[in-house]
Amino acid sequence: MSAYLVDSHCHLDCLKLKDWENGLDGALHEANQLGVGHFLCVSITLEKYPKMLALVEDKPNVSVSVGVHPNEQHKHEPTVDELVELATASNKVVAIGETGLDYYRSEGDLDWQRDRLRTHIAAAKRVNKPLIIHNRESSEDTLKILKEEGADEVGGVMHCFVENWDIAKQAMDLNFMISFSGIVTFKTATELQEVAKKLPLDFMLVETDSPYLAPVPFRGKVNQPGYVRYVAEFIAALRGTDVESIAETTTTNFFRLFKYAVATDNNVKIGPLPEPKKAQQS
Repeated sequence: MSAYLVDSHCHLDCLKLKDWENGLDGALHEANQLGVGHFLCVSITLEKYPKMLALVEDKPNVSVSVGVHPNEQHKHEPTVDELVELATASNKVVAIGETGLDYYRSEGDLDWQRDRLRTHIAAAKRVNKPLIIHNRESSEDTLKILKEEGADEVGGVMHCFVENWDIAKQAMDLNFMISFSGIVTFKTATELQEVAKKLPLDFMLVETDSPYLAPVPFRGKVNQPGYVRYVAEFIAALRGTDVESIAETTTTNFFRLFKYAVATDNNVKIGPLPEPKKAQQS
């Protein structure tokens, strides 16, 4: 497989597309120039999902997921049947999520979050597509539910991973990959950097979570899909290898996990890292 990168988790519909001359095409082209050849645009609400899908429908190098973020509260909770119907209606849908638990932003009785996670797992098993898991200050319950509901049958990814090595090992034991975002480049993320050093490469993915969590040297600015290159460069330096190796391995991992994603012959390859452009202000 060509040595290009995949942004395994981004929110293209949340980008300020007017900041690029050609909108989404401009954003994706800029990412291509940085060696990023495929993108997974991740759903956070079912209300916004149709518009998200329409935005990327004609982009062969963009896959999508369908799901409801754990911090999104609605009067109507998604059902297994609804998720299954959406996940099978378009061949661009390669995963269920993002779903999971978040005990940082949400307070009170969070049974609704736990029930929602179980619903997503059931849907993923029905359609045989992997899960995209959001986990914030909720590792014990997240792993417990994944195990109880048999999520290892479909596997998935612990997106924007920020936990320690023990949590990483437990996730891998459940057939989940570990995805690193721009957080791994932060000076204070020493424990996370240790995880990135020792993680078996077969379990590694990279992402931006754009437009959030821009990596160094853009920390505090608006993130964009092309910046996954800087995440990969940082991890390569941590591990004493080259970015081409990280790109080839994580891209292979992506298409192995998200088996319905289609790799396109887009002639995108890792080239020299250009001088950073002036980043957008957040």
